[in-house]
Amino acid sequence: MPDKNAEDPKPAEPQVRKLDAQSLRGLAHPLRIRLLGALRLHGPATASQLAERLGESSGATSYHLRQLAAYGFVEDAPEHGKGRERWWRPSHDGTTFDEALLYDPDPATRTAADIFLAEIVKIHAQEMSAWLGDAPTWSQQWRRSSELSDYTLRLTAEQSLELIHKVHDLINSYRDLPPSEGTETVRFHTHAFPLRTR
Repeated sequence: MPDKNAEDPKPAEPQVRKLDAQSLRGLAHPLRIRLLGALRLHGPATASQLAERLGESSGATSYHLRQLAAYGFVEDAPEHGKGRERWWRPSHDGTTFDEALLYDPDPATRTAADIFLAEIVKIHAQEMSAWLGDAPTWSQQWRRSSELSDYTLRLTAEQSLELIHKVHDLINSYRDLPPSEGTETVRFHTHAFPLRTR
């Protein structure tokens, strides 16, 4: 008979790496950011598979995967390797960006921060465009379950940060739902920024 006092196991918290100046400089390259994103989205892969997916040469993907490994972003996935090719997997579920990096005294760090953020914006725009182009191939149910919305609120900086944390908590509460029929991979983008209107 099950123990009624036993606590239900909580879903595992996602492993998120907070970028510091050194790790940011190791990641702030457009191909490295895309390689890491592809491994997180599609799972373990070889340099050749990633090259084909991203339209790059296997030499380039192999080099940048080794650089990502040197900075601790990716690691070997030996359970997938049956031949001579090396398989890679992400070392963490996600990455967080510390806004303080934009004001770092080292100009190289500030430049890396600009490159990183610009690439994230570019990736988000590409994903949105890809969805719009592909949307007619999805069912009406899935098209109704997608969203392109924006809101304008009057908030203090503290209220904006509080809302961002609440949105993140809500999204993460759906992370470990049991698989069910009709499950698909769903991407959520969140953008929040102030505007000068006067």
